[in-house]
Amino acid sequence: MIKEIYLFNPENDMALANFTPYYKAPTEIIQMSKDLSVLPAWYAPQGSMIKLDSLSQADLLKEQCPFPELIPQVEWSDSWDNVPYRPWGWNPSLLHALQMAGISSQYLLSNEQMEKLRFLSGRQRCVEVLESFSSMNHLCGQATICNSITQVKELVSSIGECILKAPWSGSGRGLVRISPTNWTPSVEGWLARTLRVQKEIMVEPLYNKEKDFAMEFYAEGGNIHFVGYSLFETDSHGNYKTNILLSDARIEEVLLRNIPSPVLQDTCLILEKKLSEILGKDYQGYLGVDMMICQSPDGYSLHPCVEINLRMNMGIVSHIIFERYIQPQAHGKYLIEYYPSNGAALEMHHYLQITHPAHLHNKKLAKGYFSLTPVLQDTHYHAFLLLD
Repeated sequence: MIKEIYLFNPENDMALANFTPYYKAPTEIIQMSKDLSVLPAWYAPQGSMIKLDSLSQADLLKEQCPFPELIPQVEWSDSWDNVPYRPWGWNPSLLHALQMAGISSQYLLSNEQMEKLRFLSGRQRCVEVLESFSSMNHLCGQATICNSITQVKELVSSIGECILKAPWSGSGRGLVRISPTNWTPSVEGWLARTLRVQKEIMVEPLYNKEKDFAMEFYAEGGNIHFVGYSLFETDSHGNYKTNILLSDARIEEVLLRNIPSPVLQDTCLILEKKLSEILGKDYQGYLGVDMMICQSPDGYSLHPCVEINLRMNMGIVSHIIFERYIQPQAHGKYLIEYYPSNGAALEMHHYLQITHPAHLHNKKLAKGYFSLTPVLQDTHYHAFLLLD
């Protein structure tokens, strides 16, 4: 059996939005890709290959890990091996890079498959999914596709405070909060540019969010099956901050404080059916559906489809890490932190080692700080666990 090579390419969403083979990622995203290139080792199946920026990163990971028995049993590569690839996500820029590296076309998406993937990854698919929930109670969630500034203005005027979303953009990007009272020339300029390039804009009401979470799925052979939950936090701009590390059973307990159990169960079943219809056999792999629990004068309601992430995502990563490496009773956070200055990540690494020493119980992490990616003087992005 041919081994698959796993690759972390965090620029994927922006590259898919740009949709050109010659897309160049921003400097900070290139830095993230380099600093976190060992991350797939923690979620890839045993025996997989992991594409690294440098093999020294694997050596450093082993040196810095306090528990050698937890190091993933994978192979490391710093070359473009001619094998099937499992990237964070597929986009024309990655496809072009692999083609230029001489990777066989049998291991790559065709241009037709790439076009189909972009279509399926657009935020417009959320509208199709939300239509499947029209008869359910305890739900909120509304999204409208517009193709002109006039349409957008009319909707904002009738709804009030809204979120405008570009159909394709990076996670937490391409979003603009707007209301009839703060419509500005800069907003109209952004709208005009987005419509010129992407042809459409999503308009959604602003909800009073209580919690962010996701249902994670796996697509294979035209079928979708539920993998588990992820409970996460975002900043005020919608950018991902951290995943809460809890078992699926305990995450469900948290959700059931606000949402009835049948609503969660029915939502999962409807998503499995609808996503199977939409995706067919055109997508294989992990995907996540971001959701919100929202507060209203009448109580709590569930928004069942805020975003569909048709790629690997941090929620699935944290879910797999919890299942493989963490004691079922433990809880804590999975974090990706950014440090703007040289030495800051290394200093924090040493501080956390001293103040939150890691402990194992039955060969799994039970408490403390555990680094998932190596840390050097010039590291700016760092992935780690912090268990209470």
